[in-house]
Amino acid sequence: MASPFLSIADSTTSTEGHGDAFLGFVEYARSMISSDAEEDPDAGGGGDPPIPPWSWVVSKIVKSCMAYSSGVTPAILLSDLFQAWSEQHRYLASKKRLGWKAPSQKRHRRTRLPRTVTIDSIYEKNFLSPSSVIEAVVIDAFLLPGTNIYLLSLGNPWSSCTIDLYLHRRYYDLLDFQILKKGREVYLTGCCLRTAMEGSGQPRLLPTEYLVVLLDEDQDEDAVLLGAQFCSDSFSSISIDAVKNGVTYSLYARIESIELLEAFRGVERKAIILVDSDGAKLKFVLWGEQILLANLFSLGSMLALDRPFIAHVDNHNVSSQELCLEFGSATRIYMVPFTQQEEEVLLSSTQTRSPGSRFSNTLDQSQGLKISQIMLPLDSQGSVDFKNYPFQLHVADLRNKMTGVSLYGVVTNIDKEINNSDTVYSVRIEDTTGAVVAKLHFVRYWSLQRLGTGHSVFISGLTCSMTTGKLLEVSWFEKEAGTCLINLSCLPALLNSSCLHNLSHLSDISKLMKKTHICRVFVVSIEHHDVCLVKSHVICGRPVKERSDGSFHCSFCNSNCDEVLDSFQLKVTLADESNQMFAWCTGQTATELLQITPDEFLHLPVVEQAMYLCTLRTERFIVAIVNCKRSINRSSMNLEDDPVVEVVRAQKCE
Repeated sequence: MASPFLSIADSTTSTEGHGDAFLGFVEYARSMISSDAEEDPDAGGGGDPPIPPWSWVVSKIVKSCMAYSSGVTPAILLSDLFQAWSEQHRYLASKKRLGWKAPSQKRHRRTRLPRTVTIDSIYEKNFLSPSSVIEAVVIDAFLLPGTNIYLLSLGNPWSSCTIDLYLHRRYYDLLDFQILKKGREVYLTGCCLRTAMEGSGQPRLLPTEYLVVLLDEDQDEDAVLLGAQFCSDSFSSISIDAVKNGVTYSLYARIESIELLEAFRGVERKAIILVDSDGAKLKFVLWGEQILLANLFSLGSMLALDRPFIAHVDNHNVSSQELCLEFGSATRIYMVPFTQQEEEVLLSSTQTRSPGSRFSNTLDQSQGLKISQIMLPLDSQGSVDFKNYPFQLHVADLRNKMTGVSLYGVVTNIDKEINNSDTVYSVRIEDTTGAVVAKLHFVRYWSLQRLGTGHSVFISGLTCSMTTGKLLEVSWFEKEAGTCLINLSCLPALLNSSCLHNLSHLSDISKLMKKTHICRVFVVSIEHHDVCLVKSHVICGRPVKERSDGSFHCSFCNSNCDEVLDSFQLKVTLADESNQMFAWCTGQTATELLQITPDEFLHLPVVEQAMYLCTLRTERFIVAIVNCKRSINRSSMNLEDDPVVEVVRAQKCE
């Protein structure tokens, strides 16, 4: 297969490494992890030390910032990163591993499921969430002495420990048929941990119905099972009359997509869209707690359903008689996981030697030219998966058939697509190499709160494709696993985390407009006529208009609003030792600056409101400021000169 050449941004334009403290710390953290891996001979499994993916490091830093909203230090961030990285890349060193390792090496080319936990981490935390996924290999199956209860001893390739599972009785016959045997790979979810009581031995996993047996078509026994049991039935062969007479089916189909369905009478639902060998499609619907099973499935994998329950789809059209499959009491699920092929991606020298990147220098010294090419997996559609790509991608790097793409940039425009039945927004994101419009597809409604123009964002899970007009289209689907969009400008921890920002002077803002500036300022004035009380949409934080019938309409969401709240919109004059600046703010940030709630301010007489605003003069704050296009209702504030900067976070200095 032809190898795409990744056109990396020219070094004269890629200055983010030393101009952005956040990106600088990301590179520093990656260099520290890589250096530690070089010193630890077991970290890389005997080969080259693993390189932490750029997007993985950013997401972990953001997660720590959310956990420590009052601020983070380099020690906190590095500690969290080292712990997460070592947990993800801990491999077995004991001889026991060789005894139960599955013979197929396809596991190494499979994508690790998003909610996967290691057995070692279960012991370390003495806790297991029911939504967690365990990818395991059966080491042994045995009876609990003095009972007829079967246990499976499980291990996985990322742990040095094993753990016992009480096998659910619905799967006992799989032991009789030698399907659940030593070396068999299984996926589990919905597990609960029975912790070890004093003197009662090791923790064990309680029985779970949500078990998927993995099959390998290259293994003779598995091929015989698939051929004998799952190749005679197809979706078109299903007969309702036969089902009523007790006929059961064993079906084999590819997972095309996983969709979140609308809740039915308060019960959550998910649909696994299956395509059989004839191209026919059918939904495998999961209800309530059963939706945990969706965590075990991956797109492109082949699903073998033994004795699924046959039902009618609830589509409010009884005459259509549309069928669906469900997880019944006798249903068994087997899966042939999608095995990713790999493609070689070539790097230019500017990718590995971006200015100011201490990490790239470390790699050059330790790995030389070996880093000039990287093998990346292909997904089921033949697109190159960049989820674990070690370097930062820029807008200029985007090409057709790229998935798992992460970008760091500034939002320069947001528009909702009016003529689309789904909730889709076009967001223009710009970095130092160019700009791209990404189509954000939301499950139900806008869920990013008050993301606005000028805000710095980290977005992961982007997919690049080519339209019929040969134009590059970048898409993001909220429902897809592993996707996120974080408004970095509004992170509470950012203001108090000196390792993630450089303090700016107000005089610097006009020179470097497309970034988030952290400044120490004092209030010069807030005029009474510049303070406006408005109704804001809870979902997006934008001001709404009240209609004659008393209802509220949000132009940003293009919908009526059920949930609104009172909020401030105001103009404020800020200053530091270098300059004085006009800015605006809204919502919670305006409340932080005014140090009073809208309700409290509204109940003050007009004279006292003006006097109160005078008391705020010389109050000192640390603020996050971005360049923006004014989005305030001009008629409501009657202002001649709109500020071009917005205060998006504010905290009073003690």
